[in-house]
Amino acid sequence: MTQATTAVLEPTATEHFDQALLAAAGFLAGYRDATLNSYKHDLRVWFEFCAQHCISVLEARRHHIELFTRTMETTQWTRGGQKPSYAPGYRPRTFSADYQPGTIARRVSTICAFYRYCSDEDYIAKDPAANVRRIKVPQESTTLGLDRGELGAFLVTAGLLGGREHALACLLGLNGLRCSEAIGANIEDLAIERGHHTLLVRRKGNKRAIIPLAPRTFRAVTLVVDERTEGPLLLNLAGERMNRGQAYRMVRRIARRAGVDHHVHPHALRHAFITAALDAGVPLRDVQEAASHADPRTTARYDRNRVSLDRHAAYSVATFVAGATNGR
Repeated sequence: MTQATTAVLEPTATEHFDQALLAAAGFLAGYRDATLNSYKHDLRVWFEFCAQHCISVLEARRHHIELFTRTMETTQWTRGGQKPSYAPGYRPRTFSADYQPGTIARRVSTICAFYRYCSDEDYIAKDPAANVRRIKVPQESTTLGLDRGELGAFLVTAGLLGGREHALACLLGLNGLRCSEAIGANIEDLAIERGHHTLLVRRKGNKRAIIPLAPRTFRAVTLVVDERTEGPLLLNLAGERMNRGQAYRMVRRIARRAGVDHHVHPHALRHAFITAALDAGVPLRDVQEAASHADPRTTARYDRNRVSLDRHAAYSVATFVAGATNGR
């Protein structure tokens, strides 16, 4: 059990908290990177919910998990009832019901996986989450991505800024990398394969892939690397590897200068890359491979922003019917 795990999962002290914490540490040991961080956060929220309702984590029942799901869907909740004790320096938070269906589904899935692990490892006699209701996640994405003009303006602005800004913008917007993949890249990962400038990318699930860099991306990366021969591809002002927060703020700053009037974050650029590829006529299978999606349905969900409205069947039907009417 690591100190980091304890720090994240130690908001309360319950009767069997030490045993629950040990189980959580064992469960989390099987994950890493972004998945590990998400699961840590999900379990912390569940532990806090149990503390509010005076529920022992390892004695929870199905109806407790169902209540947790309904709470995230419909109501606001804060800690109440018996006041639990907190770790030194811990500040309780208030949770509201502004969760997206995907977030709720992920948290319930995390809880179910946690109790399945507890059951397999004999921490509990019966899995309380075995028959928990799973909410349905809409197949269509409601994310408002950047259209072709906005992506172009963003890249032009980043190009004028140059340096790290341009390299990050190209990696995210022209090569569709995840933020973690872009900031996790190293100079040693650059190479030439069969005439293509390539980058070795560390994907989710500790997978690795060699991707070709778009010409503009390669030029931006070459300029930001300069004469360095090793180390992180993208550095912050302190000369250290750029982190997520710094990348997020950099993207927001570029978007404001480019005049993009809605919320832009690193994943919005990946969203724009995937949508632009689909609108450019790139086959779904090729876009799926470029985006490193295990399921083609995940790729298809990205094709739901305002650009795709231009291709809506309603326009074709209206034109078709109008043609039949004019012929009379």
